[in-house]
Amino acid sequence: MSEAGRLFICTGDGRLLRVALTSGVWSSDTLLGGVGAQCVASHGGRVLVGLRDRGALLSNDGGASWQDVELAEPRVFSVAISGADGALYAGTEPSRLFASRDGGAWTELRALQDIPSRDRWSFPPRPWTHHVRWIAPDPMDANRLLVGIELGGVMYSDDRGATFSDHRPGAKRDVHSMVWHPRAEGRVYEAAGDGAAWSHDGGLNWDGTNGGRELPYCWAVAVDADDPECWYVSAASGPRTAHSERRSRGRLYRWADGRWHELPLPDESMPYALAVSAEGLVAGMATGRLFHSTDRGASWHDAEVDTGSILSMVGV
Repeated sequence: MSEAGRLFICTGDGRLLRVALTSGVWSSDTLLGGVGAQCVASHGGRVLVGLRDRGALLSNDGGASWQDVELAEPRVFSVAISGADGALYAGTEPSRLFASRDGGAWTELRALQDIPSRDRWSFPPRPWTHHVRWIAPDPMDANRLLVGIELGGVMYSDDRGATFSDHRPGAKRDVHSMVWHPRAEGRVYEAAGDGAAWSHDGGLNWDGTNGGRELPYCWAVAVDADDPECWYVSAASGPRTAHSERRSRGRLYRWADGRWHELPLPDESMPYALAVSAEGLVAGMATGRLFHSTDRGASWHDAEVDTGSILSMVGV
């Protein structure tokens, strides 16, 4: 979110929504309908949407118009736009990574295929395959790039993906989401099926954080823009509880004073997506409800915007 507070949301039925907070009132409109949207990134007026079966769509005008992005692998599970140099990234199933430096031509970053642990990567619901679940370019260093494999770990590059090092010490292997702090150099955070972790050195080394959090299976992650010591994860007892269509259950936690603290969300379903900015914290629920907090999750306001269901969300 920013000047008026804007979110882009991918819904369970494949739509892309734009949700805005203006003068204290939330509103939503559908930008793309029935395209199979399942992941979204936005920066500097550009919006990149990953599709289930046909590559991606790119807008250079905030969602007013779109162009097709054709990739050698059509099932896109993750997208990112670098805040440092504007590079575009897309990750697929099976795990391949593509990049565009000029917003036009896309090339595969083939070094991801050379990682020694690759033969052991496997996504439990489809054990014969795996995917790039998250792409996290450092917003302060265009050379530094983290790639999360589900299930395989956190891969690290310091040369824009020309080479990669294997899973980083202390990071979680069942990667679900990662986020860099926008201003604290080298601070990056991970939510994963096997817990949560953070790094203070740009993703080279990680420390797990489990104290105070009863639920082990973490999904979404966000960090306070003003305080790198304050970050959030959503969690459930396991994947079935988190992803059940009708009976999804989860909780939201905030890290403070060296431990996790449960936050009092007014909805017991899984917090499926998180976004945070100067306007506060937004939790997008599996039920499709949106909640907004201006006091770091101590209290919540129902946005009264029904999205149907939420797969992913990004604030701009």
